[in-house]
Amino acid sequence: TGVRVGLTKVSDVVGYDIVDGVKTNVDGKLYYRGYSLNDLVNGSAKSTRGYEEVMFLLLFGFLPNKVELDNFSKVFRSMYTLPSNFFESVLLRNPGKNLMNVLQNAVLTLYNYDEEPDNVDVYSTLVKGIRISASLPVIMCYAYQAKRHYFYNDSLIIHYPDEKLSMAENILQMLRVDQKFSKNEAALLDTILILHADHGGGNNSTFTNVVVSSTGTDIYSTIAASIGSLKGPKHGGANISVVQMMKAIKDEIGITTDEKKIRNIVNRLLDKDFFDCSGLVYGFGHAVYTITDPRAELLREYCETVAKDKDRLDEYHFYEEFEKTVKKVVFERKGTTISSNVDLYSGFAYNMLGIPEDLYTPLFVISRNIGWVA
Repeated sequence: TGVRVGLTKVSDVVGYDIVDGVKTNVDGKLYYRGYSLNDLVNGSAKSTRGYEEVMFLLLFGFLPNKVELDNFSKVFRSMYTLPSNFFESVLLRNPGKNLMNVLQNAVLTLYNYDEEPDNVDVYSTLVKGIRISASLPVIMCYAYQAKRHYFYNDSLIIHYPDEKLSMAENILQMLRVDQKFSKNEAALLDTILILHADHGGGNNSTFTNVVVSSTGTDIYSTIAASIGSLKGPKHGGANISVVQMMKAIKDEIGITTDEKKIRNIVNRLLDKDFFDCSGLVYGFGHAVYTITDPRAELLREYCETVAKDKDRLDEYHFYEEFEKTVKKVVFERKGTTISSNVDLYSGFAYNMLGIPEDLYTPLFVISRNIGWVA
């Protein structure tokens, strides 16, 4: 019918150029409102609130100056606190086995705490969207603690969010018993949040967001639908497959940089003779990126810094060698270039931060929500 869908000015995903009418693969690039992801991440390297700067950019279309960022951060952080009795009535009384479903339910329940939940004008939607973004990390951390308490008889330890801290810092302090974290740990998590903040209009959850919101429904219903999309193993849930595959590989050959051993395991994966016998190597390949995924390139770099701090460089080098070997073997067998994607290193990053697997995909939601709102 000639109807175009999935178009957006919020972000742009680039995996190829057209030269003289010929499609040519290039190193991947990702732009937020016209700004290169690499520039945004590297520009926020000395800060732990780079994600808040990116939030502002995605929402308003330009980078804030210091005063604008300070004011935005103040407003955003003032929204950390959940509605009165929300934790006790919603999260503690109804703990869930899958936290993605808990997030969906919690977002839908926030509708009942809004005096004008069906007001969908631009200003109202903006405020509601920012408030949901501020609430999601707290909901996730509390829901996780409730799950551990209810299903595994762990002690229930709840830390309140701190308005002096960024989103990344708050997540770390709310999850940890001692509430302590290093600057490099916070910078790594902040970077992960930036990398997942948006990714064009064609990915499944963002497309779901656009389709549902186009009916004029409330933002809570829209965000809940997008969370349901992101839960799927072919979308946001793919990072869990990478984690499970890498664990199986390490159990089989250990943490090694021996190319021969790694090459053997890669061939077994491709021959459907290892792990889930699907013939897939999880953490590789992308619908748009062909040579490199800029998110994976940046995350690899930040992982190295924290790996040094935590004396896990051997494991980091194992991931590096695995990545190189997969690319070699796939090219030798199929004659095609394949890129690693952001999922390859995200599980390793979360593991170094002590973040449990239950939270890998919910963290994707927390990051991507601002892209949905924008």
